[in-house]
Amino acid sequence: MGVKERQERDREAVRQSILDAARELFVTEGYHNVSIRKIAERIEYSPAALYGYFASKDDIFFALAEDGCRLLYDETTVAELDSLPPLERVRQIFWRLYRFSCEQPQYFALMFVDRSVPRVSREYERFAFARQTKKQLIDHIQRAIDEGVFPTTLSPQLASRMLMVGLLGVAVLRLSDRLAPDENADDLARDVLNVTIAGLQAGVVISSQIGWCPLDEQEPPTPLAS
Repeated sequence: MGVKERQERDREAVRQSILDAARELFVTEGYHNVSIRKIAERIEYSPAALYGYFASKDDIFFALAEDGCRLLYDETTVAELDSLPPLERVRQIFWRLYRFSCEQPQYFALMFVDRSVPRVSREYERFAFARQTKKQLIDHIQRAIDEGVFPTTLSPQLASRMLMVGLLGVAVLRLSDRLAPDENADDLARDVLNVTIAGLQAGVVISSQIGWCPLDEQEPPTPLAS
């Protein structure tokens, strides 16, 4: 290994140690209560050294959010989904979201629960991977519609929203220890997923509306002149 490669490896190791320390501190102490200095102390570095890796605490969070997106739907997961039948593909896409909350609770809490963290919408330009992933999820639902799994009148964006909200709810109940003593979170999540899919297949009327999201691939529509 050459000098340059060793330097790059060492720099990446320090960057990862910063992210690991920040993730743990953000979750345990709250984003607003954690400073660059506190993160630096955790890994025994100076605050000035951390600024050589991240310009601000917000930048550390955005890096964590992008890492979380890649853990949620990596290339291997996407490839496995493509090999499944249409309905099972949709089912596994959203089941993966619930499993992510079980396997990566700190990432999940930061990305979906913590209200104090910066909004990804502020820096959506840097989240190309998240935008592409969201597009792929919508495309999978559209393919299921095209193949007759769901009614042709169903909006894939709204279907995605319904499925996601249901499973997020179960995940939050589990993480916050709000389930009854005899409740099984996995069983509840499966029931929510299955009932929602059955409702979508049956053509249940959805009153919700989805506006433009910064993580959408397309730009928002131009308002009509009054």
